[in-house]
Amino acid sequence: MKLLALPRPAVVTPPHPARRMRMVATGMLLAMAALFLAARATVHLHPAMGFVQAFAEAAMVGGLADWFAVTALFRHPLGLPIPHTAIIPRNKDRIGDTLALFLRDNFLTPAVVARRMQRLDMAGAAGRFLASPSGGDGRLREGASRLVADILEALDQERLGGMVKGAIAQRLRAINLAPLAGQALEAAMRDGRHAPVMDGIILWADRALEANDHLIRQMVHDRSGKILRWTGLDENLANAIIDGLRKLLADMARDPGHGLRLKAEEGMAKLAADLQSDREIQARVARIRDEIVDNPAMQRWIDGLWEQARSGLLRAVRDPGKAMAGRLGEALHQLGGTLQDDARLRFLINRFMRRAAVGATASYGTTIVKLVSETVRGWDAGTVTSRLEHAVGRDLQYIRVNGTLVGGLVGLALHAVDTVL
Repeated sequence: MKLLALPRPAVVTPPHPARRMRMVATGMLLAMAALFLAARATVHLHPAMGFVQAFAEAAMVGGLADWFAVTALFRHPLGLPIPHTAIIPRNKDRIGDTLALFLRDNFLTPAVVARRMQRLDMAGAAGRFLASPSGGDGRLREGASRLVADILEALDQERLGGMVKGAIAQRLRAINLAPLAGQALEAAMRDGRHAPVMDGIILWADRALEANDHLIRQMVHDRSGKILRWTGLDENLANAIIDGLRKLLADMARDPGHGLRLKAEEGMAKLAADLQSDREIQARVARIRDEIVDNPAMQRWIDGLWEQARSGLLRAVRDPGKAMAGRLGEALHQLGGTLQDDARLRFLINRFMRRAAVGATASYGTTIVKLVSETVRGWDAGTVTSRLEHAVGRDLQYIRVNGTLVGGLVGLALHAVDTVL
C-alpha cells in the first residue's frame, strides 16, 4: 500500500528589517494620501474634517520629502536622473577612500593602539584561563576550537605543509652553525665540561684498540722481514706496540695533565677559535649543514615533524579538555598560576604584546587601509548600495515614518492657529 506523499510546506523567508520598515513607511504615505482625498471630499460635512485634511496634507508632504531624501541616497527617485541623487553609487570610490582614511586616523595609528593596549591585561587573562580553563565560557571555547579545527582542515594541506616545511628548511639553512659550535665548545672548555668527552674518547680508543689488535699484528707481520718472521720477533714487536698504545691511553685517562691530552685540548681550543673567526672553516661547516638539510632522511624527518605538529594541533582544538590534561595540562596550569602571581612577568608579557601590536600597526597599518579602499573600489555600485541599505536602511525608513508624523502634526498646528486667528 502506497502512502500518499503530502506536499511539504513552502519555507517563507521573512523580509529584511530594512525592507519591512520601507513597506511600513510607504504604507503610511499611501494612507495619508488616501486620508487626504477622503477628508477633502468630506470637508463640508463637519468642521473637524478640516483638521483631518490639514494633518493628512502636511503628513503627505513630509513623507514625500523624506522619501525623496532617503531614496536619493541610494538611487535616482522614480528612475529620473535628477542632479545630486544616487549619491552613494556615484561616490563609492570617494566613500571607500574616506572610510580608509577614517580607519587610519582614528584606529590604525600607533598612538591609538598603544593607548588601547595599555588598558588590556592580556597576560592576566591568559593566566586565568590556563589556571582554570573550565571556568570560562564553554560555548565560546568550543566554538573557537571548532573554528580553528575547521580552518586547519580547510586549508590546502599540500600547500600549507610545503610552506611550513620550506620555512623550517630555510630557517635551518639560515643558522650559522660554526660560530655557535665554536662558542659552545669554548664555553665547555672554560667550565671543564669537555673532560668527560675527552675521557669518553680515550675509553673508546682503548676499546677499539682491544677489538682490532689483530689488525696491528697482521700489519707488523706483513711488513717485517723474513728473519723477524722466522725468529718470531714480529709477534714480540706487535705486542710491544699494542702494549705501548694501551699504556699511553691509560696514562692519558689517569693524568689530566698528560702532555698528549694537553695537546689535544690545545687543538680543541684552536678549533673553537677557528669556528668563530675562520671564514673557510665556516663555509665548510655551512656546506655540511646544507648537505644534511638536503639529505632525504632529513627531509623525511621534517615531513614527520610537520605531520605530528598538525595532528597535535587538531587533537588539541577538537578536544581542549584532553589537551589540558596530562603533563602538558599540568605545565599549562602552572604557567597560568605563574602569570597570575608574578606581576613583573605579566608586565613584561603585556609590554611585549603592546610593542608587537604597535609595531604591526606602524608596519602594516597603511597596507590594511589600502586593502579597505581597494576592496570598496572593487565593489560594483549595486553591491555598495545593497550592503549600506541593509546596514542603515531600517533607521532611514524610521526617518520617513517620523517625517510623516511630524509633518502631519505641524500641519495640524498651523491649521489650528489659522482657525483661531
